[in-house]
Amino acid sequence: MNNKIVITGARENNLKNITLEIPKHKLVVLTGPSGSGKSTLALDTLQRECQRQYMESMGMVSDAVGRPKVDAIVGLSPSISVGQHVTNRNPRSTVGTVTDIHTYLRVIYEKLGERPCPHCGTTLAPSYDHGANLLASGSEEELPVDQQFFDCRACRHRLEKLTRRHFSYNTPDGACECCGGLGHTISLNLDAVFDEGRSLREGCVTFWYESLIAYQTSILSAAARHYGLGFDPDLPLRDWTPALRDLLYYGVESDSFKSHFPEQKPPKTVTQGKFEGVVTGIWRRYKEKDGQPGEAAMFREQTCGDCGGLRLKAEILAVKVGGASIAEIGSWPLDDALNWMKQLKAELSPDSLSLTESLLHDMIVRLNRIVDVGLSYLSLNRQTVTLSGGEAQRLRLASILGSGLTGVLYILDEPTAGLHPRDTAGLIKVLKQLRDLENTVLVIEHEVEMMRAADHVIDMGPGAGSFGGRVVGEGSLAELAEFPESVTGSYLREASLQYAKPVKRRKGNGNVLTIHDAYERNLKHITASFPLGCLISVTGVSGSGKSTLLFDLLAAGGTDNQHRHGCERITGLGAIDTMITVDQSPVGRMSRSNVATYTDVFTLIRNLYAGLPEAKRSGLTSKHFSFNTPGGRCENCQGLGVVSMDMYFIANLEVRCPACRGRRFKDEILAVSYKGSTISDLLDMTVQTSQPLLQDNPKIAEAITLLCEVGLGYLQWGQSLSTLSGGEGQRIKLAKELGRKSRNHTLYLLDEPTTGLHPADVKQLLVLLNKLVDAGNTIITVEHNLDVVRASDWVIDMGPEGGEAGGEIVAEGTPETVALVEASYTGQYLKEVLAIPVAK
Repeated sequence: MNNKIVITGARENNLKNITLEIPKHKLVVLTGPSGSGKSTLALDTLQRECQRQYMESMGMVSDAVGRPKVDAIVGLSPSISVGQHVTNRNPRSTVGTVTDIHTYLRVIYEKLGERPCPHCGTTLAPSYDHGANLLASGSEEELPVDQQFFDCRACRHRLEKLTRRHFSYNTPDGACECCGGLGHTISLNLDAVFDEGRSLREGCVTFWYESLIAYQTSILSAAARHYGLGFDPDLPLRDWTPALRDLLYYGVESDSFKSHFPEQKPPKTVTQGKFEGVVTGIWRRYKEKDGQPGEAAMFREQTCGDCGGLRLKAEILAVKVGGASIAEIGSWPLDDALNWMKQLKAELSPDSLSLTESLLHDMIVRLNRIVDVGLSYLSLNRQTVTLSGGEAQRLRLASILGSGLTGVLYILDEPTAGLHPRDTAGLIKVLKQLRDLENTVLVIEHEVEMMRAADHVIDMGPGAGSFGGRVVGEGSLAELAEFPESVTGSYLREASLQYAKPVKRRKGNGNVLTIHDAYERNLKHITASFPLGCLISVTGVSGSGKSTLLFDLLAAGGTDNQHRHGCERITGLGAIDTMITVDQSPVGRMSRSNVATYTDVFTLIRNLYAGLPEAKRSGLTSKHFSFNTPGGRCENCQGLGVVSMDMYFIANLEVRCPACRGRRFKDEILAVSYKGSTISDLLDMTVQTSQPLLQDNPKIAEAITLLCEVGLGYLQWGQSLSTLSGGEGQRIKLAKELGRKSRNHTLYLLDEPTTGLHPADVKQLLVLLNKLVDAGNTIITVEHNLDVVRASDWVIDMGPEGGEAGGEIVAEGTPETVALVEASYTGQYLKEVLAIPVAK
């Protein structure tokens, strides 16, 4: 029993009374189709019970903290969950700060930094006054005032001693005063906000939709009357008077508008014309991080003119260690920073080494771990907010490895997400190191190589939602093929047969989209051509330039044929009617946004319930069936069904609302039912299980079909968008876009849509993508999944490595062509799935 975690009678969500033994001190992979119950078993059952027992041991017992639906779990260890969500959205948070490497680096520069005196040019040694002791390692604020300065012996000029505080872009002492240590400044592109040739009614404010135009026009009209201004909503913006333009741009409270009417008081209320101003409102929402759809694209991020993007003051950038400033090291790829540290350690004098040896050793060890998990292309200055879910998870995993903890249950959620097959081996090596420290490593994963490396594989299924929730096979990867219900085993049995079949390649529609002389970030002045009317994969190792090429250049300007920063030009856009970008950026930050609201299905559902005879008799309207507005919702939880419990020194815990018992609505709303189900019951259903209930409504039925086709039928309608992985978020965006009918040639740009999908689900997604291409559209996807790459008509492989060693086109052509290029890492893996013999 000591070597097993024994789960008895697990019934959480869709789990079918599972009884299971998980071997301890092993690398265990939990796999199965999307929605089969993997996360429910690992996170909602195992992880939650670990948390509950921990809280109980601390005396923090509450009836509201629900125990998972399980008879017993025996043999549990303390657990650490490593998920894919980037929790720190602070733009000042970087790879260097979250790993503490930047902190150590600042101390190195405090102790060893060589600094030129600006008055005489003398290079001052690390001790600054040529003999005085270095600053103590304690808090520099505690130093007496007379020790915070020194005189240059060459010119006697008084200089401030630099401490680790000065080498931080997060403190006033070190941060560039122009950009505040961010490295860039933000400006609003007024040309993107306003269309001079249109009137207000025609949409001169580009992001206002029809109902908002009507609402804002009424306020603007009232403001114009208040000030005695002539106002014509049908007059093109270019013909507006300066006063009216200032009113539209900046509002009645702005100095620019008040200068036209210095003696007149502004309106007191909105109905009187208290107009905020378009530009003023955009900046307010930007600062509150609550912008309207489309507003983010109107901001231009420009490199700071004072620091050149390096974040620090000039006098700090002038300080060198080993010939480099702290900003230079922060901008290098991590493997280059690692080599610099190793070389510095080897070249330091005995005295200097005695001051910094432990710091350098710790930094080298930490960087080696990060490189081992396939993140060598990142830099210390890379903002954590720009990391993908997989990158954030692997970064945390590298940090955890350094803790030296033993006897811990580590639960990881698809750590290979976004990882090229070449780099999977390094990640497996790290996980085995964790296991060899006598930890249990439980990995939710679909990657076949990860399953092959596992000591034990547990396959859930056989389907998603109510069709899953059972253990359909377990053992080694080879043994899964012997289980008749194992979806993973079935895939393995059929894969060799599938790979033996030739794939028919499309030739395209004759038009070509070309990005000429691309030089953005690490791109090496490349020219990339995409045949339209095809399914195209852009491949390559992490950091090779795939996303830069596709999203930073091609997607940035839409279908406008204009010069863009980062390349000479883009040709062929005239053959495209619409460009739709579906990336892995979060689909929602608010807990109120859920699957039903995002897909616009909830409006249809509310109208459905409001139209029932019971609702009409009670005087209930569509508004009463909304959990986002007062009226029918439970006010204790404000319609969320959960309330937050302050856990003080650990993350807050969401518990079921005691007033509505998690049902979101008041009793009178729950008295209305459709085919025996209340609106609360419906929100708790998965998309797939709700199909029989809602199939009579054509619009809802169509949305259900699309969600199931992109592999999301297992999601609950009421599931918060903040809980979705990057891959799930992207596929729900794709389903929403597909619901918008278009007969034009549409270019879809996708960012690893297979993230989080079992190989069996990838096959289903490919059917949908091929249907889109066969209908006359083009799909270009950044992808590592070999099944998608194999099925593509055209492949552009970037590399050869990540970061500065990438940015080139290594191979391009059909998958068969790419597979024959020896320099292509993707090509070498394609050989196997295309059944191309390897040259002897």
